[in-house]
Amino acid sequence: MSVIETAGARALTGHTGAVNSVAFSPDGARLSTASEDKSARVWNAATGELMHTLTGHAEAVFAAPFSPDGAQIATVSADLTPRLWNVATGSCSHELAGHTVAVFGVAFSPDGRLLATASGDGTARVWDPASGTCLRVLTGHTGIVSAVTFSPQAALVATASFDGTARLWDPATGNCLRILSGHADTVWSVVISPNGLVVATASEDATVRLWDAAGAPLRTLEGHTDSAFGAAFSPDSALIATASSDTMVRLWDAAAGKCVRTMEGHGGAVSSVAFSPDGRQLATASTDETARLWTL
Repeated sequence: MSVIETAGARALTGHTGAVNSVAFSPDGARLSTASEDKSARVWNAATGELMHTLTGHAEAVFAAPFSPDGAQIATVSADLTPRLWNVATGSCSHELAGHTVAVFGVAFSPDGRLLATASGDGTARVWDPASGTCLRVLTGHTGIVSAVTFSPQAALVATASFDGTARLWDPATGNCLRILSGHADTVWSVVISPNGLVVATASEDATVRLWDAAGAPLRTLEGHTDSAFGAAFSPDSALIATASSDTMVRLWDAAAGKCVRTMEGHGGAVSSVAFSPDGRQLATASTDETARLWTL
């Protein structure tokens, strides 16, 4: 196992609050960050130059992923209202109304025709991002819904919750297909591998669990010494990066469940992690008010 120190990473500075999430644009040219300072920012991934600051939310911003065509960013916030932004201009195109408590997670479907959000009101919602219409509400979790994602072919929506479970849903019907149970505490995030074969869940119990697409447990990644907040698969699905409040980033062999590298340098909890589309870089977000770009 190798260790990469902070000298191997470029820090993106400017946020005045914890950075809650980080995401690459589909072409890898841009990076987005979402922060407790009520803003999201768009950066040039090659130079680290700030391109836009997205302001308008009245409370903390928790996530800011790009649409599949790279033309839009969706943001979610403690102010209850998801927003859609034009990446080229940095302007807000419209807001989505319906959630009654803070919205923590958001994801575009792979074709960009659907948007899913996860909320403290215990639901996830599926929207038409073009019209802002809520198409269906996913109910069943008994706690805050902390994260949401689509499978690569959009056949599934996956959610994570404070109730200690993740769930797999049919986005067309809103029916719950599987409940993934096994974590001992809050599940902070859920991701599905690019090949669609593996689901990863990150938990307050300091573990990341891997499941097959049918919801059967595969293996548990153990090594973090505090809450595991986020996970991301490499583009080829071979590696998993995990983010933790122990300030460490770990890189794992997904098939073996073995940690192959750790990354040290953040001065606070690491809240989010994302691979670049070419798999050559890793972006991380932290409560130390920075995002970092690591060369793999």
